[in-house]
Amino acid sequence: MTQDAPKRGLARNVANYGDRDFALYLRRSFAKSMGYSQAMLDKPVVGIADTGSDFNNCHRTIPDLIEAVKRGVLAAGGLPLAFPTLSLSEPSLFPTSMHYRNLSAMETEALLTAQPMDSVVLIGGCDKSVPAQLMAAASADIPAVQLVVGPMLATPFQGERLSACTDCRRYWAQYRAGTVTAERIGQIEGRLATTAGTCGVMGTASTMACLAEALGMIPLGHGSIPAVHADRLRAAEEAGALAVKLITAPVLPSQIITEASVENALRVLLALGGSTNALIHLTAIAGRRGIKIDLGRLNALSDSTPVLVDLKPTGEGYMEDFHAAGGMPALLWELRDLLHLEAIDVTGTSLRERLVAPAFVDRRYIRARGEPVSPVGGIVALFGSLAPRGAILKRSAATAALFETEARVVVFDGLEDMAARIDDPALDVTKDDILVLKNAGALTPAGMPEAGYLPIPSKLARAGVKDMVRMSDCRMSGTAFGTIVLHITPEAAAGGPLGLVESGDRVRLSVAKRSLDLLVDAAELERRRAQWTPPAKATRGWDRLVQEQVLQADEGCDLAMLRLEG
Repeated sequence: MTQDAPKRGLARNVANYGDRDFALYLRRSFAKSMGYSQAMLDKPVVGIADTGSDFNNCHRTIPDLIEAVKRGVLAAGGLPLAFPTLSLSEPSLFPTSMHYRNLSAMETEALLTAQPMDSVVLIGGCDKSVPAQLMAAASADIPAVQLVVGPMLATPFQGERLSACTDCRRYWAQYRAGTVTAERIGQIEGRLATTAGTCGVMGTASTMACLAEALGMIPLGHGSIPAVHADRLRAAEEAGALAVKLITAPVLPSQIITEASVENALRVLLALGGSTNALIHLTAIAGRRGIKIDLGRLNALSDSTPVLVDLKPTGEGYMEDFHAAGGMPALLWELRDLLHLEAIDVTGTSLRERLVAPAFVDRRYIRARGEPVSPVGGIVALFGSLAPRGAILKRSAATAALFETEARVVVFDGLEDMAARIDDPALDVTKDDILVLKNAGALTPAGMPEAGYLPIPSKLARAGVKDMVRMSDCRMSGTAFGTIVLHITPEAAAGGPLGLVESGDRVRLSVAKRSLDLLVDAAELERRRAQWTPPAKATRGWDRLVQEQVLQADEGCDLAMLRLEG
């Protein structure tokens, strides 16, 4: 052994004992205790990030995917080594999985750079795990292939199909309105998610899988394969083989995640009518490579990008329909004149070379450019005195009649206040009011939850009200719908104008003008600001680090110290 030995496989990142040869000798001796032969230990190493957990229903196929990845690695001449990382499950984490996305990204990045692997297959699914893994890959900048678990299948039930979570929100709204019984809601609960996989609609998990394809971190056509299809296992095997190829012919995340590919992903987000959460995640991923997403540019793209995908929550189809209809290859073909075709993917191939005219496209789910679901994109950014650095509205999921609204606001100061008063029969609220939730952003103990989908007050729901304008500094599930303004920046806890809003104030929303304004006299706002106090800080652990480091929504809610510029 010499100090000049190639730093590949187990020879990478040896422990620092002051004697590299001894460290490698020790590492090999312990590796041999697991039964590996010297021939296996001499091979290049492909890491496999394992996000399986008994707490994570979406990821229960991961053991099978790991075995399929290992087949691909072994067949291609590599040594596969799986390692566990945080498993982020939206329904299983308090206060919300978003609160731990950056922790997962930190841990994954650390393991990618500390352990002896030449490349990695990142297996994720439930909606914050894929962004966390892409953030880590962008920062670690080692060859990486993203593999997703895939969406669940919709379940036929009494004449309709059901799949989490748009259908669960639809039925819950009916239950709150008194049109669905407790017995019926119990039946629905057992039919919403009957197979493995992520939510079967164009929610955040599916949106992020599609965006990872658009970025080039997932091989084209692999992102939408249903979780329980045999093709999902074949995609895993291909990912393993590709990861071995990348060791000798590296294509790095820094070459894939560029201004061109990020803008392509934005176009795809708009054409999908995808999740608003994806904008925060894409901003964070891009920020790891020093790329800024400008919300003004988003509006320009939105005005020139049609919505072509007709899935729930804005349409009627499910992810299995999108995949069978042609998936991302068909969608990218429709958008080809709007895309940067020089962008490369994880195979090193340009988008121009990858795109071919699809043999079949089901136009029920992927529309032709001449017959779009909407001639303009699904998301717009709003700016004004209430949102100096921007806010987001998913117009493809909203009620057009509410796009131009000036009304009185009913304010809830945090989640507890909303829970205590939203269904109070004495609540002073009408269908024409605007519901406002503040102090639920990334700096608060709430952790920026998917609470922007404020429930319709029960007395209005029972009177038949199905939508109202709702505004907040938190997020909304990609499976939700309604006229909802999100990510108001700066958030209330950061001293933004939202923190000064009081019930009875008037707010003006104009989608046409891309504006969001608080109609309160400047002198009155100054009086309120003088009385405002910032929230108490957490004293220890992850919560304290978040409050000291987390950025606002327009910067992806990443930790400041993790962005490329530090």
